[in-house]
Amino acid sequence: MLEDRQTAPSAAPWPAAYPQGYAVVDVETTGLARDDRIVSAAVYRLDARGEVEDHWYTLVNPERDPGPVWIHGLTSDVLEGAPLFPDIAEEFASRLEGRVLVAHNAVFDWSMIAREYARARREVPVRQRLCTIALSKELRLPLANHKLESLAAHFGVVQQRAHHALDDARVLAEAFRPSLLAAARDGVRLPLLECLPLTEWTDRATPRIGRQAGPASGGYQSGSWRPSRKRPACPYPNPGRYEPGKQLKQGMRIAFSGDTSIERDLLEDRAVEAGLHVATSLSRLTSLLVTNDPDSGTSKVVKARQFGTPVVDEAAFGQLLGNVEPASPR
Repeated sequence: MLEDRQTAPSAAPWPAAYPQGYAVVDVETTGLARDDRIVSAAVYRLDARGEVEDHWYTLVNPERDPGPVWIHGLTSDVLEGAPLFPDIAEEFASRLEGRVLVAHNAVFDWSMIAREYARARREVPVRQRLCTIALSKELRLPLANHKLESLAAHFGVVQQRAHHALDDARVLAEAFRPSLLAAARDGVRLPLLECLPLTEWTDRATPRIGRQAGPASGGYQSGSWRPSRKRPACPYPNPGRYEPGKQLKQGMRIAFSGDTSIERDLLEDRAVEAGLHVATSLSRLTSLLVTNDPDSGTSKVVKARQFGTPVVDEAAFGQLLGNVEPASPR
């Protein structure tokens, strides 16, 4: 029970700038790449103070191999009779409309949802998202890591079925409410980011739903939806290293290391579009290293330690991308 942790703030009125409603979302997918598909989705609708209004869950036939069944547990047989995404798009949209989308690593859930709506030639009726990883950092919660299970444990929320969309959404909704109340009590500005819908989509051929592959079969791969290509040179001079707590600045050299929940191409594209220079290697000129595993022994992480290069994780980088400082005039 969370009642003792969820007392509404009494020292100050509820912040007028806070949203009037939230849609806590979790989606399970066939993978992490741009051409991967949603296999299940859940939404908990919350009011302005984080109280649950209702919840909704659906399976989705991805029309292809279901991917990591050992994670989400949804086999081809289970998904074969499920509705296609266009069949549930209207109901899903009604759950999101007029609300802030809340998710754990929200850029991933938002990206998957936006692509599904683009395929269906529809627009998602949501304009802002809130990442609970970013919010936990704003609140300076003493978490060992930024996994959902750690956030849940901090607030005493019991997880029953990890990687089941409905239970993950429930857990997040229960952990979000005390986070929201703490933010209101302490006058914390919510880390809201704009949701930019996709306006067009081109699918490459993907296998139809059928016999799923197991982790040892090599059948599940997170691929890219386009051929590799040389990126244009960054038009801005390198302003130097990123300073923790400050903004990124156009021209900064960004390097990536290790696995990311969002496809690497997508992260690099977002960096380039923001005016940053994506570096394939790390040197003394690198402004920032993005990695979810700063304790790994990869060559980039080792060099970052040697050179004193600042390091942030993927979620923090996503937040920084939302407000990149323009380059100084020459």
